[in-house]
Amino acid sequence: MRLAWDEAKNRDNENKHGISFSEASALFTSGVDYLEIFDEAHSTSEDRFIAIGPLARGLAVVVWTDHDEETIRIISARWATRRERELYATHMERRQ
Repeated sequence: MRLAWDEAKNRDNENKHGISFSEASALFTSGVDYLEIFDEAHSTSEDRFIAIGPLARGLAVVVWTDHDEETIRIISARWATRRERELYATHMERRQ
C-alpha cells in the first residue's frame, strides 16, 4: 500500500491542526486497530472515509480516499474531539 497527499494541503493542515499527513499516515502502516466510517455526506465525487485511531501523540481523525487499488490519498487529519474519542472507545470495547 502506498500513501499520498498534496504537499501544500499537508502544510496547511499541519499549521491549522498541528498534525502532518506523514504523522497521520502511521495510522495505516502501524497495524493498530482503527475505526473506519464511510463519509456519505462528502462522497459525491469520490468515496471518502474517516479513520479514527491512535498515533504516538494521541487519537487522530484522518479523512482519506482510495486513489487507486494500491494508494490511499490523505485528505485531512486532526486530533479527535471528545465525541470521536468516545466513539473509538466504544468501537474498541465491541472488538474485545
